[in-house]
Amino acid sequence: EGSGGRDRRGSLTSNPPSLRAWQTTAPARGGEETRMKRLLGMALAGCAAALLAAVPAISFGQAADYPTKPVRIIVPFGPGGSTDQLARLVAERLSQAWNRQFVVENRAGAGGNIGAGVVATAEPDGYTLIMGSIGTHATNSLIYPKMPYDTVNDFAPITQVANVPLVLVVHPSLEAKSVADLIAILKAKPGQLNYASGGNGASQHLAGELFKHLTGTDVQHVPYKGSAASLPDLLAGRMAFMFADLPLVAPYIKDGRLRALAIAGRNRITQLPDVPTVAEAGVAGYEASAWYSLFAPAKTPAAIVDKLQTAIAKEFKNPDVQRRLDAMGVEAVAGTPAELRKFQASEITRWAEVVKAARIHID
Repeated sequence: EGSGGRDRRGSLTSNPPSLRAWQTTAPARGGEETRMKRLLGMALAGCAAALLAAVPAISFGQAADYPTKPVRIIVPFGPGGSTDQLARLVAERLSQAWNRQFVVENRAGAGGNIGAGVVATAEPDGYTLIMGSIGTHATNSLIYPKMPYDTVNDFAPITQVANVPLVLVVHPSLEAKSVADLIAILKAKPGQLNYASGGNGASQHLAGELFKHLTGTDVQHVPYKGSAASLPDLLAGRMAFMFADLPLVAPYIKDGRLRALAIAGRNRITQLPDVPTVAEAGVAGYEASAWYSLFAPAKTPAAIVDKLQTAIAKEFKNPDVQRRLDAMGVEAVAGTPAELRKFQASEITRWAEVVKAARIHID
């Protein structure tokens, strides 16, 4: 060993000279040993307390400075659909509010599982978020045999951004003026017609399968990489019908290129006051809707999660934002992380029963 408590390799020794000297002479000092042990214990306890106190301070410091670099919001579907539109609205408002760049990145595929998987394995630092849907964060785990992530445990809920009405629309070339007409046509041509959705497990897919189950009809499902990608075939009449997000199809209903037969939700909507719900149109017990929520990777600091939720809730109270959401036919929510977690659990439970009854699955 060298002097100063280091061995020949330069490492600190476990028993430096000063401590050895105290250990050698302490017995001769009588009560001095007890006093020194008490002081050493107090010092160690103080260090431990200081370390524990530093943990929330570090978390608070992260939130106080956040964000210090661009934040990406993953959209697990193609551009143009409701998921994409809401993510871009959130990104725009947060970019303006914090003078930091929030960038939307579309990562479509596997019913949203590819994009959601990216976020599930990202660093939990608040710089990678996802605009999730009923598929990515509730029902995909019920219908896919293998999942690349855990729907609940791999994510930290931030806020349920909005609910979006689903509208049953048909091409005008289809001789269906009502839900009853559509059911009659489908029963007359079992397995011959198609309906579109934004992907396997998407809200449009679930709405279509629930309709098939409750009406006893046979129609083929055609999934797309996002609901916006289905529009060309829907507008060309190659798809018989679709349960589409209202923001996507509202302009085409207005100009007559699509016909609205019913609202999938529990209640009628102000944008289409004369259009009945599917249940009102004769399909008892029918109800389906779309929702979109912001999540971060699990273990993202709670202070960052809370800062994001508070900022979004504030922005959604802005009159300009409210007008834009109303024009889209979107119901803003902007609830707390705890409220989103509770809602997510209820949706998984509710749709598990539907998926089982309707035998919805992806091979």
